[in-house]
Amino acid sequence: MKLKIVIHPAEEGGFWAEVPAFAGCVSEGDTAEETLFNIQEAALGWLEVATARMTTTANARVTEIEL
Repeated sequence: MKLKIVIHPAEEGGFWAEVPAFAGCVSEGDTAEETLFNIQEAALGWLEVATARMTTTANARVTEIEL
């Protein structure tokens, strides 16, 4: 799966990143490389939580699409 991310310079130094497709999925790092690693981990965690929430909802179904 490929996701678009946006990396921003942080006011206090370093960077922060967001995944616009995943509401609230953000991370930060001291370097751009560290920020990329951290946002990948955040996105994976976001997906795990979203999947767990969906599978515990009655009549919910989890499936995948490829873009």
